[in-house]
Amino acid sequence: MDYSFLIKNSKGRKSRVGIVGATSGYGYTLLAQISQVSLMELRMICALDAGDCQRVLLELGYSKENMVICENTRQIQDAPDHAILILTDYRLVPETGITALVECTGNTFVGAGLSEAALKKGIHVYMVSKETDSVCGTALNQIAKENHSLYTLVNGDQPRNLLDLISWGRVLGLDIVCAGKSSEYDFVWNPDTGEFTYLNDTDQPHEPMPGMKALWDYQGTGTLEKREALLEKYRTSISADLCEMNLVSNASGMAPACKSMHYPIAKISELADVFIPRKDGGILEKTGVVDVFCHLRRPDEASFAGGVFIIIRCENEKVWKILAGKGHVVSRNRKYACVYLPYHYMGLESPISVLLGDLMGIGANENCRQTAVMAAVAQKDIPKGTLLQVHGHHHSIDHVAPQLWEKKDAADIAPFYLLNGMLLLNDIKKGAPVTLSDVDLKGQRLYELYQQGMALE
Repeated sequence: MDYSFLIKNSKGRKSRVGIVGATSGYGYTLLAQISQVSLMELRMICALDAGDCQRVLLELGYSKENMVICENTRQIQDAPDHAILILTDYRLVPETGITALVECTGNTFVGAGLSEAALKKGIHVYMVSKETDSVCGTALNQIAKENHSLYTLVNGDQPRNLLDLISWGRVLGLDIVCAGKSSEYDFVWNPDTGEFTYLNDTDQPHEPMPGMKALWDYQGTGTLEKREALLEKYRTSISADLCEMNLVSNASGMAPACKSMHYPIAKISELADVFIPRKDGGILEKTGVVDVFCHLRRPDEASFAGGVFIIIRCENEKVWKILAGKGHVVSRNRKYACVYLPYHYMGLESPISVLLGDLMGIGANENCRQTAVMAAVAQKDIPKGTLLQVHGHHHSIDHVAPQLWEKKDAADIAPFYLLNGMLLLNDIKKGAPVTLSDVDLKGQRLYELYQQGMALE
């Protein structure tokens, strides 16, 4: 797509953007980029600390004289039209005159309530908080339709990037066998020293691992099993990974490959041999699914960077012989190929989604339905009265593991991110999922939205 088309056809319109959860992480990267985009203007940011908002804006080069702290509707109405409004009360956001709300708090209850209010006021919602979308994105999408507004995920995070890639493949008539992403952290092995390093945000544990030498060259699924045994302590189902695949599943209609995702330890060059049906030498029991892998590479090789991929069938042998000759990733049996985007640039690329939405009405999950539900499965016996709390970088809950269940199996399952702050009403046995009857959901609007989404056909 020629994105300059947006500028040519904007007719003088600009996106007036408000960001909630704006002072760190995703929100910070978006704030940094907005000032560089001619068709966008920052109208509002909202966070718990107004001083923190000012500090971040100043750090990014915004003028202090143009900032107005607003504590009520009257102050919003009295503020200059060109001012950047700073709020600490998210309930005031729909009154700020924005056309685009970017929700990136990660707080499911705040995100759901604010998004619903904004959509009903005709404000487009660009959802970054995957936790919120996993619970009620389907319902919010329906509310948007009913109110002539737009609800969509954003480029810069893996779900939207992958949905765009899936859409591209479907429009081209490609048969997509699997769609997925790499887990956030690479498995790096140095063939010269035999040292293995697990990359992550806070620590980078490393150890001698000469045994990887015999497993470096892919010889089939047996190689995957041996790599898994060798690196078992580094493999784990990350809540963020499964949540992102939940979003893709719901928006694309593609089912989870398995409840915990396969997480094979694989190189990019191996993906077209791995994510294919078992009958053809791969790991999939079924096709048309979403999955996750752990990227294995040398230190001098580029990372997959938490990027995304699709595996497609090679329908024409001659065509794919030509493409294989150009270096594309094709399976050894020449039946499948991997198309991939090794990046997700967070707020750096999110303005594209906002402009497509505000100026052209284009989103990513128009026909979203609850295809899968992210369950919380007990890793040990959990007693009645335990407080379930989402915390940490990966937004996990202690003593439970995330799993993706197909809707047909999940009628009684409590969505993972509906459980934040909930007390267990019953004992949960190891291996059992937390169900809707295990927590008190009476009067919870988030639960009502989840029910509305589940009821959609």
